[in-house]
Amino acid sequence: MNRPTQAGESASPPGATPGVRRRRQRADAQQSIAAILRAAAEALNADPAASVEDIARAAGVTRQTVYAHFPSRDALIEAVTERATAEVAAAFETAGLDEAPPPVALTRLLDTGWRVAARYPFLWHLPSVSAGQDRDRHGPVVDRMLAIIERGQETGDFDRALSPSWLLTAALALGRAAEDEVQAGRMTIDEASHAVHHSYLRLFRIQDPTPG
Repeated sequence: MNRPTQAGESASPPGATPGVRRRRQRADAQQSIAAILRAAAEALNADPAASVEDIARAAGVTRQTVYAHFPSRDALIEAVTERATAEVAAAFETAGLDEAPPPVALTRLLDTGWRVAARYPFLWHLPSVSAGQDRDRHGPVVDRMLAIIERGQETGDFDRALSPSWLLTAALALGRAAEDEVQAGRMTIDEASHAVHHSYLRLFRIQDPTPG
């Protein structure tokens, strides 16, 4: 007897060849993973402490199906984080960062990152990680920011008194400090985003190039 299909799955047609069945199974698995990741983001945004059971219910699958793709809750959260990071990287590709003057590019990078991050507010409540893990987690932002810093120092738009690597490290530290303030309840996400934005501009000794 064939097992019932769940959300994101479809049955192979009778008489399908093994190759067709394998392709269908892979497609079903990808659809199931996508549905779980969407549900995880929604559930965690509503409640950062949402359980695997909560996420499975929101995705319309069983807890066993979630664990078939993600061995633990931490692995699932990491996958959602990677999805958000990929969205940030894609947004950067269309933001014209390489063509804009460095001060404009820096502000545009920050604004683009905040827009994507606004879709994943639970990320502000993740447990603190080491500086190295934080750098890995923000890979696309780190790479883009370093390139803008180096270009800005070459053009004279940014202060040359400090090395690019130090400015990058200081910028990441500001981001971690903002996350700590949000987790401690001393700042809202909007307040932290605003504070980081203006702290970055002061760190690089540039005027906000955006109007208003």
